[in-house]
Amino acid sequence: MQTSPGAVGGPRLIVGRIIARALLLLGVTLVLVACSATRVAYNQAPNLVYWRLDGFVDFTDTQSPQARQEIDRFFAWHRRAELPLYADRLVQWQALALKDITPEQVCTEFEAMRGSLRRMVDQGLEPLTALALQLGPQQLEHLKRRQLKGDESFEKDFLRGTPAQRLDSRMDRAIDRYETLYGALSASQRDLLQTGLQRSPWDPQRSFAERQRRQAALLQTIRDIQASHGVAFSATTNGARKPPPEAVAAVRTWSQRLLDSPTPGYAAYSANLVREGCAQFAQLHNSTSPEQRAHAVNVLQGYEADLRALAAQD
Repeated sequence: MQTSPGAVGGPRLIVGRIIARALLLLGVTLVLVACSATRVAYNQAPNLVYWRLDGFVDFTDTQSPQARQEIDRFFAWHRRAELPLYADRLVQWQALALKDITPEQVCTEFEAMRGSLRRMVDQGLEPLTALALQLGPQQLEHLKRRQLKGDESFEKDFLRGTPAQRLDSRMDRAIDRYETLYGALSASQRDLLQTGLQRSPWDPQRSFAERQRRQAALLQTIRDIQASHGVAFSATTNGARKPPPEAVAAVRTWSQRLLDSPTPGYAAYSANLVREGCAQFAQLHNSTSPEQRAHAVNVLQGYEADLRALAAQD
């Protein structure tokens, strides 16, 4: 965290990281954190999100306490509005886990989770805009450096090594996810999973290029709204002020393009990835034994209980 006694005002920060992965962190991750960790982990999530955000934008002393307040406000909303919906959906998943499923059913559930992400985007638009309007030049440079660091991690994980090494790495991650739900996979199920990954249309180079587009678009959006609205916004003194609607609209456009890329051909590529992922999940699920399905039901019941307990907390 940097020191800036003269900083004007402070951001009304609610949702995830200010860079492109911000909304995914509190979209996908918040759906899964409550399910894959423990009640304690979810209760500690505001601190985790704060430190992740601070690592990306390096809050000033003025911004820091207000950021914590707004993160707490986001989680209060998320606990009240979203966790009960997740718990109800987990009840449906328990029923689905006991029978064969179709790729279409899997994609329906995926779209439901995407709907949750969009609601969180809506919840975060104004505070994200307020934060963007108040980031200083040093903070933008800090953000850019962190983006480059993230790019290096992506390259290390998905672009380096031989194709066989990259496939092994993807297999390890996929096996870990599936075995969390179903318990140990059989040799034939691992073969099925590997075949699916080999057949997958996922192109790490194309995904990396899209990642860089999103990051560049974020920085440009911040510069644009600061140039158009930053001076007037910083001149206000009311701590509860809202950012100009035009600035919010610009950030909304950026956020929409996180999920619906303007890159020619990318929407079709992304939709194909989703279809293939749904088909792969359905195929592996349909290969599971009664014991594995019972294991999945028990896991989902545990997640449901955790979510309902979390939602009931004050």
